[in-house]
Amino acid sequence: MSKPIESSGGQPGIALKDPGLLVPPSSGSKRRKRHAMQIFEDIPKRGFGMTAAFSFLILLAFWSVLSYGEFVNPIFLPTPDKVLVSLFNQLGSSIYWHHIGISVFRVSAGFTLACLVAIPIGLFAGTYRYGEALVEPPMEFIRYMPAVAFIPLIMVWAGIGEWAKILLIFIGCFFQLVLMVASDTRLVSKDLVQASFTLGASRWQAIETVIIPAVQPRLLNTLRLILGWAWTYLVVAELVAANTGLGYAIMKAQRFMNTEQIFVGIIVIGLLGLISDRIFAFLNRRLYPWA
Repeated sequence: MSKPIESSGGQPGIALKDPGLLVPPSSGSKRRKRHAMQIFEDIPKRGFGMTAAFSFLILLAFWSVLSYGEFVNPIFLPTPDKVLVSLFNQLGSSIYWHHIGISVFRVSAGFTLACLVAIPIGLFAGTYRYGEALVEPPMEFIRYMPAVAFIPLIMVWAGIGEWAKILLIFIGCFFQLVLMVASDTRLVSKDLVQASFTLGASRWQAIETVIIPAVQPRLLNTLRLILGWAWTYLVVAELVAANTGLGYAIMKAQRFMNTEQIFVGIIVIGLLGLISDRIFAFLNRRLYPWA
C-alpha cells in the first residue's frame, strides 16, 4: 500500500510505496554472454584437443586438394595415400629404423653436451652482473652466425665422423641456450635471494637453495625449445659425409626424385620432435605443477 506523507505545509505529499513492498529496480541490461575467445583464458582440454586435431585436418585437406586435384605436378607433391604407403614400407625395414636410431643418438648427444656446458655458464651470466658483461656480448655476436658456416671448420677440427655431426648440433644449440638460461635466471625474484641472506645464507647457499630451484620450471621450458632447434639442425649435420641417418635418407631420396620418401623423412623427424616435446611438457607438469 502507498502511504501519503505530509509536506511541511501540512499538505499531502508524494505517495511512497511501503518499504516492505519495494522491488529492486531492473538494470534493463542482460548479463554479458561469455565469449569463446577470451584473452589468456583457459579452455576445456577436450576443446583444445579438438581444435588441435582440426588444424591438422586443415593441412591434410589443403595437401589433398593440391595433390589429388593435380594442381601441382605429382613428382613435386605426391598424394597423401602414396606417402602413407611409403611410410609403412620404410617403417617395415630394419635399415630405416637404424637411420632413426642414429639420428636420435646424434640429436640427444649434441643437445646433452650443449646443456652440460651452457647451463652453468648461463646461470653464471644471469646471477652476476660481471658474468653478464663477460659472457653475453660474445654470445650475442656468435649466435647470429649460421651453424652451416661452421661446417668447414668442424671438418678440420673433428673430421667427418660422428663427432662432426654432434658438434654441429652442439654449436646450433649452445649459444642460444646460454642467453636463454641467463634470461631465465634474471627473472628469479630478488626478494627471495634477499630473504635467504637475511636468514644467514651465504652466496653459494643462496644460489643452491633459492636461485637454482626457482629457475628450474622456466629452464625446462627453455630446454624444450632448444631441443626443437636441435632437431632442425639434424639434416644439416647429416650433410657432413654421412651414410646413415634420416637426413641422409632424405638426401638420398632427393637424388632419385623419390618425393614420397622425402615426405616420409620429414614426417618422421616431425613426429620424433613432437614426441620429445610432449615428454618435456609432461615432465614440466609433473615436476612443477605450480608453474
